Amino acid sequence: MASIVYYGSPRQAHLEANETLPAKLDLIMEKLNIRDRVKGETVAIKLHSGSNIGYSTLHPVFVRKVVQAVREGGGTPFITDIDWDVRGAESRGYTSEVLGCPIYPSTGIADKYYYSHAHPFKSIQEWQVAGMIEDASFMINFSHVKGHPSCGFGGAIKNLALGCLTGKSRSAMHDVMHYDQYWFRELCPDRETFECILASCPHQALVEDKKNPGDIHMHFEQCNQCGRCLKAAPAGSLKINPVNFHSFQEAMAISAFTSLSTFAPGKTTHMALATHMTPVCDCFGFTSMPILPDAGIFGSDDIIALETAVLDEIGKTHLIEENIPTSMVVHTREGHPFAWLHGPYKNPYLAIEYGEKLGMGSREYQIVDVLPVEKVLSAGMMYIPAK
Repeated sequence: MASIVYYGSPRQAHLEANETLPAKLDLIMEKLNIRDRVKGETVAIKLHSGSNIGYSTLHPVFVRKVVQAVREGGGTPFITDIDWDVRGAESRGYTSEVLGCPIYPSTGIADKYYYSHAHPFKSIQEWQVAGMIEDASFMINFSHVKGHPSCGFGGAIKNLALGCLTGKSRSAMHDVMHYDQYWFRELCPDRETFECILASCPHQALVEDKKNPGDIHMHFEQCNQCGRCLKAAPAGSLKINPVNFHSFQEAMAISAFTSLSTFAPGKTTHMALATHMTPVCDCFGFTSMPILPDAGIFGSDDIIALETAVLDEIGKTHLIEENIPTSMVVHTREGHPFAWLHGPYKNPYLAIEYGEKLGMGSREYQIVDVLPVEKVLSAGMMYIPAK
């Protein structure tokens, strides 16, 4: 059976507040029965509070509405995110006075409050789930949609996968991209060729390994798989393989699955706001121009269905290429728009596919528009010319 994904379009017909996205968020929360479900619950509202001078994170207007709904339903809400972002959240409008509830670092003020879960995956043996997440009895996962240099797309899965773990686990997830060997130094015999390989990358994705001089360390986040380095490298000395990129996607699915598994059935729900979508994660600490048209707001109890619906809706549009930072280039115009920018091996659907295999939900979904945009032939207002 297809999972229901509730949807609010960014468009409106009339110049009325009740047709805008915050009002549609209210309608989505009604459909998800938030108020009825949170009575007596300690509710973690997991969002990404961003960092530095970024301003494209969830606007406090949206967050406060969620807090109000939880309080009206008899729940005890708190906002939570990783420790160093929470420490500066007030500079981006996230305060307890504005939002209506406390804001806590998910792993404590020293990133040491967590519960360990075993799930061996390549170089990862344990997943350190944030204590404030696991201590909550209900979770609302509210994400801002944007691009991501490691996986192409950051949404509901990424919000949990990286935001509900300790810094040590987040680092291990990025390191797993290096688990499968990609550099074979014995096939590159001279220094001059080695330096030509490094210089061939226009995005500085290849550097000399600090610990092992003469080895190449790849920054997978910066690589869009253009292939220039392969033309400079002797045959077989360097590999740009899907497995290195896909490992991070699988790790994200495992991480999100682990966090969700700490809640009883029916005690989690997910919402995503797809507006002002930038090329990279909000953790970069700044906001660039949007690279995609606003896609709206989404809500579902099924995180896999939600992510699929979000990507499908975004996929109906194209990149706003004139808004892309000049240091980035479109490598391909095949597949999803996020993959156009970050490369085909960073297929944004992959984490969803891995998550479905883990039993997190279904990619089959039914969209329910909570307030379809009325087709109005006339605004109904008299126009008076200036002259």
